[in-house]
Amino acid sequence: MIGMKTESIEHLRETPIARHDIHRGRLLHVVDDEVQLADGTVAHREVVEHPGAVAIVAFDAHGRAVLVRQWRHPARGPLWEIPAGTRDVAGETPERTAQRELAEETGFSAASWRSLGSAFLAPGYSTEEMHFFLATELVAGTPRAADDERMDVGSFHPAEVLALVRAGEIDVKTIAGLAMAGWPMSLDA
Repeated sequence: MIGMKTESIEHLRETPIARHDIHRGRLLHVVDDEVQLADGTVAHREVVEHPGAVAIVAFDAHGRAVLVRQWRHPARGPLWEIPAGTRDVAGETPERTAQRELAEETGFSAASWRSLGSAFLAPGYSTEEMHFFLATELVAGTPRAADDERMDVGSFHPAEVLALVRAGEIDVKTIAGLAMAGWPMSLDA
């Protein structure tokens, strides 16, 4: 049965042979990994190494999702997103990173936190694993975004988020996070 943990995966295994640096930046490290497939074939895998990230599904007292809008240079425009951030503080747990990022980006703190799970965002070329959290019982504060970040903060009902999805103004981590939180949103609406 496909997907069962007891099934052998050896025919899929890729064994690293060599690694060659392509680029090392502030945040990302790009490598060319030479791997050997189970049948002996040698292949190359370009990999973006990323320290991982968190994403926070935060609901206000009225059941609205708290989103931030910021310019996304690769998307060539602004997107509304659930608050999120890179796990770039050594030794910090994903939950602590989520708490810090929610406060920095929105000003909110939350009395209740729950892990929604984690997922790889683009496993075909990146090691980035995103940890999703649900934050409720919000307490307002003052945002403290980084010096190189400019953001708007807003709260949205499901129909409003759906309109943003249809307009292409929301990223996929936001759609995934809201779905993981069980938020009622249907494209059939």
